[in-house]
Amino acid sequence: MTRSTAREIAVQLAFELEFQNTDTASFLDERLSQEHFERLKGESPLYAEKPSAKQSAYIRSVVEGISAHQAELDALISRYSVGWNLSRISSVARAVMRVAIFECLYVEDVPTGVAIGEAVRILKEYEDEDVVGFVNGILGSFAREEQQ
Repeated sequence: MTRSTAREIAVQLAFELEFQNTDTASFLDERLSQEHFERLKGESPLYAEKPSAKQSAYIRSVVEGISAHQAELDALISRYSVGWNLSRISSVARAVMRVAIFECLYVEDVPTGVAIGEAVRILKEYEDEDVVGFVNGILGSFAREEQQ
């Protein structure tokens, strides 16, 4: 499994976690299990293989990090989504931006340009071009201001 695939799984789990009423560790234990991947492998190529220990650790660290830093991440999204209330942004777009901004701030081996490029690539799978452009603009503004 590639880092890109693991990142997209992290986005899906970050999205799903927003609607769960459970602790993050238990949620991830279930979602990263072999049984869960077996159930979903016919529905999506993302789940064709269970992540390696290294990729599972990456997914877990990103999703747990988003959970722990959600208020900070959402404040940054709100700061750069001028004229938009966070609740007006789709849940998928929020999940993608949370992953990208978390990676920029807290994952040392992911360059900002890669985090943003991957966010745009993933979002193109789920949203229309207007949303992709909107998110790209928010992430670009974040990168210019916060990553100096």
